[in-house]
Amino acid sequence: MSRKEIIQRAAAEEGTTENPPNSNKTKYGEWYGLNGVPWCAIFVSYIFDKAGHSLGFIETGKGYQSCQGGYNHWRSTNEFTTNPQPGDIVLYDWNGDGHCDHTGIFLRWIKQGEKFEAWEGNTSMTDNSNGGIVMLRKRSANVVRAFVSPAVLGGMTDQIIHNDLAAGDRGSRISGLQHKLS
Repeated sequence: MSRKEIIQRAAAEEGTTENPPNSNKTKYGEWYGLNGVPWCAIFVSYIFDKAGHSLGFIETGKGYQSCQGGYNHWRSTNEFTTNPQPGDIVLYDWNGDGHCDHTGIFLRWIKQGEKFEAWEGNTSMTDNSNGGIVMLRKRSANVVRAFVSPAVLGGMTDQIIHNDLAAGDRGSRISGLQHKLS
C-alpha cells in the first residue's frame, strides 16, 4: 500500500455525512468503537487502516480519537515534518493557543508553504471542526500546529514544526537532537 492509496481512500469518502445530522454518528465511529463523538481524528485513523497503514496504538489500538492526543504521541515519537507529502497528517490549531483543534490528511500545496489542500472528516464550510461531512478543504499554513509523517509510511522524519524547545529542556527529543548534531 502507498500514500496514493491513502489519498484515494480519503477521496472515496467525500460527501459522507453523519446520520442523523448533528449527531457525530458515522461509520468511522462505529469502526473505532466510539460513535457519537467528534470524529475528525477517527476518520484519519480509519483511512490509514483501510489503506493498509494502521496507525497502531496511539490512544487505542485503532489510532487516535483526539487531535491533541495524536499531537502528543507524534511529538514524543519525533514524527513531525516541515515538508509534508501527500498522505501525511495535518493537525490544526485555529486560535493559536497551542491546543490541536482538528486534523486531516495532507493532499498537496496550492502555494508552497502558504496554502494547501487536505481531506478532512467532520468539517464543513460553516464549521471547521464539527461540520459533519467529509470534504477536501483549502487551508492556510498559519493554522497548522504540526504536519506528521507517520512512521507507518516508512519515512519518519526528525524535523520540528514549531520551535517549542526551551532552555533547560530534557528528554528524548533533546538527546535525539544532540545525537544528530554530533
